Amino acid sequence: MEFGFNEEQIMFRDSVYKYAKNEIVPMCEEADLKAEFSFEIWKKLGDMGLLGLPFPEEYGGSGADVVTCCIAGEALGHAGVDSGHLLALGAHTYLCTDTLFKHGNEEQRKKYVPKLASGEWIGCMGLTEPGAGSDAASIQTTAVKKGDRWILNGSKTFITNAPVADVCVVYATVDKALKHNGITAFIVEKGFKGYSTGNPFHKMGVRASSTSEVFLEDCEVPEENLLGEVGHGFSYTHETLSWDRSSLLAPFVGGMMFMIEQCARYATDRFQFNKPIKAFQAIQHKIADLRVTLEASRLAVYRVAYDKDAGLPLDHMHLSIAKAFVGDWGFKAASEAVQLFGGYGYIHEYPVERLLRDAKLGQIGGGTSEIQRFIISRIMGMM
Repeated sequence: MEFGFNEEQIMFRDSVYKYAKNEIVPMCEEADLKAEFSFEIWKKLGDMGLLGLPFPEEYGGSGADVVTCCIAGEALGHAGVDSGHLLALGAHTYLCTDTLFKHGNEEQRKKYVPKLASGEWIGCMGLTEPGAGSDAASIQTTAVKKGDRWILNGSKTFITNAPVADVCVVYATVDKALKHNGITAFIVEKGFKGYSTGNPFHKMGVRASSTSEVFLEDCEVPEENLLGEVGHGFSYTHETLSWDRSSLLAPFVGGMMFMIEQCARYATDRFQFNKPIKAFQAIQHKIADLRVTLEASRLAVYRVAYDKDAGLPLDHMHLSIAKAFVGDWGFKAASEAVQLFGGYGYIHEYPVERLLRDAKLGQIGGGTSEIQRFIISRIMGMM
């Protein structure tokens, strides 16, 4: 097992970090404060080639492996890019575009992937519903074939990028009685009749990501926009888990690096009782614990990425361990960072306030920490 990156990957990480630090980070604070998705930041992510990393060059991508995609996400988080835009990138590239690339036919790939890979178009994935979160097999959105069209009816919620997206991979069931065997994927463009989105949610964290409901009211989807095979959609959602537990978690890991640097600098500059607070053992232990959390999180995330690159079958134990650990311990680490800063950590003057708000999503989005423990327990034969 390799515990390092090759020279090309190290150079790539350095270039992403420097680009983000200079070109993107200066705009992030305003976007977070205003709770606005920044199309200027999005364009810069596209110009750097970060929106199309895993796709072949013929479709406008870079052909990067999963580990390299994680390296990019980590570098962006380490530079201090806000989690809102990083979440938007993850939903766009790994949940929408990758699903379309893997299961679309050649005509669909040529039509959509280049526009998405460049950032000209923004993508989202419509799976979660008001009554179906972790239990994705219970979705109620229906798809009925009528002539040369599919008619979709239902609603989705907590859909990242929905208000700004040009295309959405929507999951619906052709027969509720079939449960997961009836779930089917469709490529739905924002201009399709019967497709609409709600107002953006006002969120605690990741505020610059634009998130809302999606409404499908007799939404007409042409036959050619069926994605993959009827009844295979549930397996497509499972494939996204390996992205969700690797490349979507990598920015959280990078954010921990950023947080540690902020804490170490503050502990050096902040004086109490005539000495820097880093001289106190309590502060030393807090920063040491942050480093322990970082290293363990990195190993968990990159193991998933390594397995995916190696073409190994999905290991749901490791997927759930990575998600639960990064989510729970990442939030605890962010809380300790705010504690280290004291009153200054509670105001927007320092970025640890934002990091704490953003870290909470790690325990909720993409499968709660509770459902991860349920999966782990089941695999262990405890149920």
